[in-house]
Amino acid sequence: MNTGGSRERDLAMWAMAAKEFRELSRDRRTVAMLVALPLLLLVVFGYAASFDVGTIKTIVVGPQAQQFVDAANTYVDSPIEIVAVRPADGLAEADDALRRGQATVVVVADASRPAILVDGSDLFGARAAMEVFANLKAHSGPGTNIPITLPTPQILFNPDLKTSTIMVPALAGMILVFVGTVATSLGVVRERQSGTLEQLAVMPFRPVDIFVGKVLPYLVLAVVDMTLVIGAGIVIFGVPFNGNPLIFALGAGLFLFVTLGLGVLISTVSETQGQAIQLALMTLLPQILLSGLIFPLASIAWGVRWISYFLPLTYFVEISRGVLVRGAPIDSLITPLIAETVLGGLVFGLSVMRFRRDLAPSGSDGHGRKGGKGGTADSGAAADTAPAQ
Repeated sequence: MNTGGSRERDLAMWAMAAKEFRELSRDRRTVAMLVALPLLLLVVFGYAASFDVGTIKTIVVGPQAQQFVDAANTYVDSPIEIVAVRPADGLAEADDALRRGQATVVVVADASRPAILVDGSDLFGARAAMEVFANLKAHSGPGTNIPITLPTPQILFNPDLKTSTIMVPALAGMILVFVGTVATSLGVVRERQSGTLEQLAVMPFRPVDIFVGKVLPYLVLAVVDMTLVIGAGIVIFGVPFNGNPLIFALGAGLFLFVTLGLGVLISTVSETQGQAIQLALMTLLPQILLSGLIFPLASIAWGVRWISYFLPLTYFVEISRGVLVRGAPIDSLITPLIAETVLGGLVFGLSVMRFRRDLAPSGSDGHGRKGGKGGTADSGAAADTAPAQ
């Protein structure tokens, strides 16, 4: 038996394992992704992610609005949350309130023309509202707490409560995040690894020109992808486009402004494409899980929900569903549009600053040190060859 050879192989195996552990300990980003990402997913799915709707935002209009509110308040366990009471409004104002996303349900408390309008673009809220108001209808009418007989709720914007109607506009945003963040960061890092950025640094180009030139192809690609996704959703899945295309284009443009800047920002802190993919995934997953794309924002616990308001996809989902499904006017989307603008300015500003630093001339700190070392080596080489000549 060759026990000596077997022992040497075992020692070699353990030595290789120890080497891998040392290399892994030096790669802090990989360790963070392997440890932090599973914990993040556990917290999100365990505490934050839920399809249950705890409250149903409701507006009550019509001459008997206050009577309905008083009656609804007698149901202690009801998830109905009255956010506004407008006795002077009617059916037209109720439709407009839903279109603007002010509530999930609008009750028209009018004995002559009662109505219950439900926003079908809020899929899970609409399903919960149908169940709650079906129960209220059974306990309404003369001799009950609710003086008027409630009609069957009418679902607007998404009458069949189709999942594809609300998912396709949001999926367009997810695709834009992927193209803008992952593809852009990989493209810029690839230039750094190949040495092209160092060549560009000595050419008579401004950093802004190089930055825009690098980002422009991915912008065009993202616009093409978004057009294909929205077009396929309309043709194949019957997704409506009830709003103004210019409003949607404005929201998509601001969203791309953020995602492309985020992609460049990731590339400036990544040395390899593997690092860029890791960082891109760490920014992509929270946006998918916490933006309202899958789980309703109202169902996410406040301890995690605050993160959603720092994610650009949160606001694009609100804009895309508002424009495509509800046909929301631009004044009702001012908040998400401003939020995208602010996020875009911050992210794009940081990415331009770091990108300019990477393209700094040889006299700067980073390249200056490299040039100094090179100059010293060149001088030494010249000194060594001078006597030989």
